[in-house]
Amino acid sequence: MQKKRLLLLAILISTLGGCATMGVQPWEKDVLAKPEMALNEQPLTDALDDHIYFSKEASSGGKSYAGGGCGCN
Repeated sequence: MQKKRLLLLAILISTLGGCATMGVQPWEKDVLAKPEMALNEQPLTDALDDHIYFSKEASSGGKSYAGGGCGCN
């Protein structure tokens, strides 16, 4: 019974201690601000791909596109 309590206590302490360092520290923000960390590293290519996708799907909306599927908007 004593071993189970110690094991449970060790698991509890390690679980709570693992959450103590979550988040971005101020000195780490320069790394996250680099262009290669951006979600869309190539915004022009992403915009063209989105236009082609919505043109082929014959739909509108989602990214504030107007019109239908011919791609002539």
